[in-house]
Amino acid sequence: MGSFTDYLENKVLDHVVGKTSFTMPATVAVALFTAAPSDAGGGTEVTNANNYARKTTAGTDWQVAASGATQNTAAITFNVPSGSWGTVTHFAIMDSATYGAGNMLMWSALTTPQAIGSGNTVSFAVGDLDLTLD
Repeated sequence: MGSFTDYLENKVLDHVVGKTSFTMPATVAVALFTAAPSDAGGGTEVTNANNYARKTTAGTDWQVAASGATQNTAAITFNVPSGSWGTVTHFAIMDSATYGAGNMLMWSALTTPQAIGSGNTVSFAVGDLDLTLD
């Protein structure tokens, strides 16, 4: 995993030092990006068209963290595109499934950017999304 966002770093730090509790997100979703996010957020999420939608995950879709890491235990498969999504270069973990809403929690570059067109299957196999803390 590339990086925690500034938002998540501050929430975790405040929680650890007893400043304020960090409530577990009610929704965790994977979003795809065509331009790099940063720790401050931003980036360019795939356009909200051509059947694109963030993919929600459940707690059971992730391993229990060990040694500062977790990974997906279920395939994460997006809707089949009805047109171009562009070249996907990054992904992010969001606390909302709604396009343009919520907070980015963490993000990373894909090992290999992928041009996504109509009819392509966009899926992360079991173990493909590794989330780590250093």
